[in-house]
Amino acid sequence: MSEPVSDSRQGRPRLSRERVLRGAVAVADAGGIGSLTIRSLAKELGVKPMSVYYHVANKDEILDGIIDLVFGEIELPSADGDWSAQLRRRAVSARRVLRRHRWAIGLMESRTSPGPATLRHHDAVIGTLRGAGFTVEMTAHAYALIDSYVYGFALQEAALPFDGTETVADVAESIMQQFPADEYPHLVEMATEYIVQPGYDFGDEFELGLGVILDALTRSLPDDGHPLA
Repeated sequence: MSEPVSDSRQGRPRLSRERVLRGAVAVADAGGIGSLTIRSLAKELGVKPMSVYYHVANKDEILDGIIDLVFGEIELPSADGDWSAQLRRRAVSARRVLRRHRWAIGLMESRTSPGPATLRHHDAVIGTLRGAGFTVEMTAHAYALIDSYVYGFALQEAALPFDGTETVADVAESIMQQFPADEYPHLVEMATEYIVQPGYDFGDEFELGLGVILDALTRSLPDDGHPLA
């Protein structure tokens, strides 16, 4: 079967696997992963559904591909620099990428056919931890701990009924009006003295928690950089 004629005559770039996957990311970004079908993808690309199958075999291949694209957007740590600073940079980048692609949070570690960007990412993080002096076992612990925090924070952040600082006060005050304040004094104290204050942003909590984790991991290494027995 010959490949479809290029659609460049209609002002669109020639269909390719890269373009198909980028289109799939755009569909998922706009409507969530549940909105991604061959039909919705074909509509995004401006082609017939059968044309998509010249470049990807099925939806599983699309999911593998778009998750690999997401991993490719995350900054890689370097084993040559300070490991804590490198992993902080990588974690901040991962959270930023997951804010762009919220649909990806639950899929990042789910694929059984990881692509090259995914493999490079994991290898770089492991290499950074090993280069810092962590044992293989402690590297596995550290990686799991950091990613549990990053993905968990991203998931919680995506689920909040407000975004950034613009609507926090209005949403929090609306929720507080639904329950008697005297029955939940600690919740009210937290909300009124911290959350509804000008400039509050839930996202600011990320750096604090990340610092606690990295500081704790640092203390598991002695001064000479070799792991504790």
